[in-house]
Amino acid sequence: MLTNVKRNFGFGMMRLPMNGEDVDYEQVSKMVDSFIESGFNYFDTAHGYIDGKSEVAVRRCLTERYDRESYVLANKLSEWFFKSEEEVLPLFEEQLRICGVEYFDFYLFHALNRNSYEKHKECNTFEIVKKLRDEGRIKHIAMSFHDTAEVLDRILTEQTSIEAVQLQINYLDYDDPGVQSKACYDVAVKHGKKVIVMEPVKGGALVNLPDPAVAEFKKLGDAAPVSYALRYAASFPEVFMVLSGMGNMEMMESNIRTMHPFVPLNDGEIAATDKAREIIRQYKQIPCTKCRYCAEVCPMNVPIADLFAVYNEYALAHTSRRETREALSTYPVKASDCIECGRCEEICPQSIDIRERLKKLTKL
Repeated sequence: MLTNVKRNFGFGMMRLPMNGEDVDYEQVSKMVDSFIESGFNYFDTAHGYIDGKSEVAVRRCLTERYDRESYVLANKLSEWFFKSEEEVLPLFEEQLRICGVEYFDFYLFHALNRNSYEKHKECNTFEIVKKLRDEGRIKHIAMSFHDTAEVLDRILTEQTSIEAVQLQINYLDYDDPGVQSKACYDVAVKHGKKVIVMEPVKGGALVNLPDPAVAEFKKLGDAAPVSYALRYAASFPEVFMVLSGMGNMEMMESNIRTMHPFVPLNDGEIAATDKAREIIRQYKQIPCTKCRYCAEVCPMNVPIADLFAVYNEYALAHTSRRETREALSTYPVKASDCIECGRCEEICPQSIDIRERLKKLTKL
């Protein structure tokens, strides 16, 4: 299994550099070139990433420019893009067409939780995907997951065709009772599944740290804090892939230096991540990873992730109250425009109480 994957670092194509509303294809192509030239070959996308523009970028920057056997491409079946069994296969065909390929190396059931799992069963998606694998249009079946370890155990017990599990693992969330990273990792290992890591830097939260946390890593040397986050995620024995959503060439080059060659964290470095975790939690940030799944379903187009990012800068004491208020006021759609329908909370992988948070931002 997984013999075509080179090394343990993947290019997550969810947060690509942009030129206004369009993907910066020229820069992304250079990033793809640098990634492949450095010996990495795993690329990850999904139908809804960047409002559908990620799959187009995959075609223009990767699949039209490289031989099919030179890269590994993962895509996902997102339950919010189909309503019935009849819509699943056309969606898959559309994904192949947009990406410009005849098969996906990995096809993941996207963001499974207890509710979406029931919809997938009702729409017979597990059988459909197994048939696609038997036809050679999918090489490996996997899943990404956001729920409790108990739910994961149930899914892996019932769906034995799943070969790998994509989990949110980082040093901030590892022992978080809401995310249950450790418990979910242990369940995947119990079932003999390899693990793909998403959000190793928690949507950038482990890049832009409070000054006291930065100081803990400075004691170890000159390496950037983000390098410890990536290496932390990759240090678990059953993790075969760590994904990073890289937004520019600078991020790409920095991460390549960290992951090639990869060196697991030593005891002193693990202790530093433990101390950093304690410090970060004191700042009470909103645990948003900027996945923007909420943007797919918000009827008012409230820029939830962007508003939360502004607030988190304030929580870290990087901006003043006045600067934060001014930054929030620049968005044409405000936190106060929320109609409290709750659709964002149903889809949020981090289980954030978004409506209450937006009310607090309105007061701010």
